[in-house]
Amino acid sequence: RNCEGYHKSKDKTGKRNEMTLTNYWWLLIWLFTGGIVLAAYFPKHREMVNGKMETRWGLVPAVLMAVPYIVWAGCRNDGFGDTAAYRGAFAEAPSSFSEITAYLNTITKDKGFYGTVAVIKSIFNINDVGCFLLLAGFQILVVVWLYRKYSSYYWISFFLFIASTDYMSWVQNGVRQFMAVTIALVATPFMLKKKYVIAIIVILLASTMHQSALLLIPFMLIASGKPWNRKTILFLLLALIAILYVGKFTSLLDNAMQETQYANMVNDWTSWGDNGTNPLRVLIYSMPAILSFIGLKYIQEANDPVINLCTNMSVITAGIYLVSMVTSGIFIGRLPIYASLYNYILLPWEIEHIFMKKSARLVTVAMVGAYCGFFYYQMHFVWGLV
Repeated sequence: RNCEGYHKSKDKTGKRNEMTLTNYWWLLIWLFTGGIVLAAYFPKHREMVNGKMETRWGLVPAVLMAVPYIVWAGCRNDGFGDTAAYRGAFAEAPSSFSEITAYLNTITKDKGFYGTVAVIKSIFNINDVGCFLLLAGFQILVVVWLYRKYSSYYWISFFLFIASTDYMSWVQNGVRQFMAVTIALVATPFMLKKKYVIAIIVILLASTMHQSALLLIPFMLIASGKPWNRKTILFLLLALIAILYVGKFTSLLDNAMQETQYANMVNDWTSWGDNGTNPLRVLIYSMPAILSFIGLKYIQEANDPVINLCTNMSVITAGIYLVSMVTSGIFIGRLPIYASLYNYILLPWEIEHIFMKKSARLVTVAMVGAYCGFFYYQMHFVWGLV
């Protein structure tokens, strides 16, 4: 018997799958209903975070909040994004350890991801849905860990991750790159403690999943230090120069990528008619950086290492998205994800600390409404899912 909002579908083995999401409004419905129930029955508690006592959601309700999204990602439709391609990759992966080496010799890039899929298939002897569940479980639980540990308001941070459609874009689409992103997020405590050697080792591991993870090394170095420091300002200025001289920038980028897996990237996005990232998306993802500039004195007074890092990551996010708006949404527009997830820690903190108490409530309501509107725009007008 099906639940409302689901339909039966067949996986590659021919078995019925009863948990495929067809009514995508459930992504928001569970956020609000589940959030209210979990907040009511599971009290928050105090714990040490980066040397300070903070109020946080408990681990159990934080994970329970995320469980439906893991299930929906594992049981998703072939019709969205690259799902069919990932099912094909799973089908091609060997199901025994003795064949993995020979299989990886046929893979030309991002061997870490395909090796992981082969290991999962060999160990657990599961179908593609089971593999998707394990991959989504790892990815989403890392996001849960990040926001539960470092966000002053876990629910809002997780809401922003879902309502911004990052969940759909990455957990249900760009799985290979998001594996790299979530592994790289594990380096966050080392960045905060300035243990850069360990952080770089984690990032190098992430790059075996997707080579673009290497970008987090310069991002990390730029984001270290005070909020809106000289490095972040210089980065933003370089982004603006790239926009003003976009022709020369794309030529330089094309030459720089020739010896990498992204060779002919500029020609590809031109031939595909990629006109860049939607300006509305650029505005949405740049708002935390804009607010951080407006309320910089409050951020400086707090001098919280987590918020300092998130502030500088938000500037990096805005800079890359601005460049992607005049170049490529498919290629350049996929790079800010290594920095933009920190926006969802920063934004609730900004609302709480920059605005007066009554104003903060109104701004929070307006923010939730705006992101729900953006969710509808992206899901209905862009993807045609609702």
